Amino acid sequence: MESINSEIEKLLKQAGVAGQIELSVPPKPEMGDLSFSCFNLAKEKNKNPIEIAQGLAVSLRGGADEAPTKQSHRFGNDTIERVQAAGPYLNFFLKPSAVAAAIVPEILKLKNKYGQNKSGGGKQIIVEYPSNNTHKELHIGHLRNICIGNSLVKLFEANGHKVVPINYVNDFGAHVAKCLWGLQKFHATETPPADKQKWLGEIYAEASRYLKEYEEAKTEVAEIQRRLEKDDKQIRPLFLKTRKWSLDRFAEVFKELGAKHKKTLFEKDIKQKGQKVVDALLKKGLAKKGEGGAIIVDLSQYGLDIGLLRKSDGSGLYLTSDLGLALEKNKLFPKISESVHVTGNEQNFYFKQLFKVLELAGYKFKMTHIGYGLINLPSGKISSRAGNAPLYDDVYKAVFDKALTETALRHRDWPKEKIEPAARNIAFAALKFDLLKHESAKTIVFDPASAVSFDGFTGPYVLYTVARINSLMRKVKNEKLAAKSDWNLLRAPEEKHLAFFLGQFGEAIEKSMAGYNPSVIAKYAFDLAKLFNDFYNKRSVLSAETPALSRARLALSSAAKITLENALGLLSIETVDEM
Repeated sequence: MESINSEIEKLLKQAGVAGQIELSVPPKPEMGDLSFSCFNLAKEKNKNPIEIAQGLAVSLRGGADEAPTKQSHRFGNDTIERVQAAGPYLNFFLKPSAVAAAIVPEILKLKNKYGQNKSGGGKQIIVEYPSNNTHKELHIGHLRNICIGNSLVKLFEANGHKVVPINYVNDFGAHVAKCLWGLQKFHATETPPADKQKWLGEIYAEASRYLKEYEEAKTEVAEIQRRLEKDDKQIRPLFLKTRKWSLDRFAEVFKELGAKHKKTLFEKDIKQKGQKVVDALLKKGLAKKGEGGAIIVDLSQYGLDIGLLRKSDGSGLYLTSDLGLALEKNKLFPKISESVHVTGNEQNFYFKQLFKVLELAGYKFKMTHIGYGLINLPSGKISSRAGNAPLYDDVYKAVFDKALTETALRHRDWPKEKIEPAARNIAFAALKFDLLKHESAKTIVFDPASAVSFDGFTGPYVLYTVARINSLMRKVKNEKLAAKSDWNLLRAPEEKHLAFFLGQFGEAIEKSMAGYNPSVIAKYAFDLAKLFNDFYNKRSVLSAETPALSRARLALSSAAKITLENALGLLSIETVDEM
């Protein structure tokens, strides 16, 4: 697209347009391929933008007027077919062969690197996610967190950043004491089941319900918490053993979801470091004693109320630990330029407070919080426990079962050994795509049946398009898709629209990262799949009029496949050979 944009910019400058020239894509193909807005130019010249657009059109056509004939709109240029004024806009219609020649060979050459750029300049960015708790099960909220975090990591990398994905695990909070108390009180003599992490989650839920009814037992939980913080030798072995059960299961889930952390930090190792940061803030006068002896920081002048850094009994809070975490991250990664945190929307205000305290404390790197909304489910679709969010395992099973049924119906001749892996890939594509196709901050409804559908705005639809192209390529496995295809043979509107949209992938990557918004890529992948299927349904590839045209369309199809795979890769979705 750069060469095409440069050609148009050159012509506009020759026509007298000075300064920076910005081109956009019109909302409908019939309005042109690229458009130049004349509003700023009209403001500079103190003229009507419609007159400016009409004048430029006449100038670019060598003085020809706006007579409504095709010949009057013809443009003597290898790239541009015609130019037309439409209100305050100057619209450019490109030649199909020029679009294909500029874009398709580049995709075939770059392959999995296509669309990437180096705008990040190698700057180091930390992406912290999903910040889960040991001794509790992963739920659908964690799933959305992981999907967003995975995609942000890949987006930053595609834009030339060095990314350090980390996880900060809460392994030392009151929930741990509650779980260990429940384990000792109700299940001390039991043999743990195979799924030990799930068992711990059930024990935690059971203990929570019991403590609501028998509040006097909270003193026993508090005693376990005290012993944990004192590193009591009697409770420590049980803590470490059960903690490992959680971490082992987390590692399994992270692997199947494609989450790869370069570093995992734990609250038990961070908590006291946060207390030291609070002491330093006191010495600097940034923090002070509040009522009852608690340590606070007054952020009222920034519209952020009062931040509580330490309880009156000396114990820390989340803010205390996160200050220690920032200190540790700065120590481990001194070249950090930005730290990105992915959590639920309910923590938006908390992170504003945290970032302001860190700023006042002298931290210079950029701090960004990506909040995501709640996930609702159609009533009765997936069970939840005592009002809590549905568990990850239950959500995955519901989606996998539907993918398995659908795959078996479509391929009655496939053996079970082939059906199950395909259904597994489809299930993960359905999950990830459905959670990423919405802007992160939005509350969404997740319906397993809709997510697994092969029609509509879904992961399986995009995945099936890739599989369709794979099937096409298998039939011509010995065909060489040279970048020197005769692009002049690609004259159909569907061919141009597809090639032109392929050229916009790099822009979509830049836009997605700029807004920390993976949904831009999901939408691009879906739109690209629709454009390819429209082309495929209207224009024969293998049975084209001539072998040369067939080769050109095969090359265009291969470029579409590469771009779809790259887009899905940014969503951490693996493609399949057939489905």
